[in-house]
Amino acid sequence: MAEEVMQHLKPKNEQLYIDMTFGGGGHTRQILAHAPQARVICVDRDPTAISIAQELANSYSPGQIQTCHTKFSLIHTLLPELGVTPGTVDGVLFDLGASSMQFDQKTRGFSLSADGPLDMRMDQSSDNSEPSAADVVNGFDELELGLIIKKYSGEKNARKVAHAIVEARSAFGRISRTQQLADIIASAFPERLQYSRKDKLKRLSHVATQTFMALRIFVNNEMNEVNNGLEVAHYYLRPGACCVTLTFHSLEDRIVKRHFHDIDLDSKANLSLRQMRHKKASTAEIEQILHKRWTPISKKIVAPSSSECESNPRARSAKLRAAVKNETNQ
Repeated sequence: MAEEVMQHLKPKNEQLYIDMTFGGGGHTRQILAHAPQARVICVDRDPTAISIAQELANSYSPGQIQTCHTKFSLIHTLLPELGVTPGTVDGVLFDLGASSMQFDQKTRGFSLSADGPLDMRMDQSSDNSEPSAADVVNGFDELELGLIIKKYSGEKNARKVAHAIVEARSAFGRISRTQQLADIIASAFPERLQYSRKDKLKRLSHVATQTFMALRIFVNNEMNEVNNGLEVAHYYLRPGACCVTLTFHSLEDRIVKRHFHDIDLDSKANLSLRQMRHKKASTAEIEQILHKRWTPISKKIVAPSSSECESNPRARSAKLRAAVKNETNQ
């Protein structure tokens, strides 16, 4: 959805943009193709992505592309070192979830299609002591595993999957490979159901797909990071500047939607001003709905075209949202 992203971001020369999820650099290249004199800060927690960004920087003027190896929750400590001050950024872009590059590298442990070490950390640098997926599946008890799988994937058979994992590690020892885990998860289902599920393109999908996604989200603390990233974006964007997001599952999209529509993340209902008055909401709650921090560019999400889904199946779940920062107190 590169063109749709650029249509909302509208990059211009001499302006400053932050690509919060550099990945393979596709979006940064698009920004500079539309605005060759723009400045881009490339953020990623994956050291491989940062290496690609540093190579790309060599093709441009000094300082035009800068890199920032960090996660969203820590970026506020590094942006000032790059000379970025609050309220000065002209556009921010998020392409959330794991990148195609990460899925394609079997040593990362994200994919079901090839056997590899069960890692799933987006930052696999030697100084990262955060737990891997192997640490989670071998260290958490059955109840904890079931809750993780259910919460982050909606897997209906989460308890059965968690039980199968605990039984397998008790019988055979540590689970350390992706294919090993996929086979264990499949054992929790009757053989006739192991490839009975279909994705949005009506292709057969392995029953372990949802559990792998849940583990990846948990290992990388993705939902909290998305929330932190959107707060950082609002803090550093100038009023009137745009934030564009691409999400790939409902949990991410829910967080983005609630930020852009100024809905409390813990609220169960999206109440209108009339409803808030009817339930005798506090003055502070009514003030919040009257003075929104964002103005969504469109009430509806932008989805990929059928032709793009055919040429790039991984785009099938993409949802684009964009919003403009309002003139508010930081």
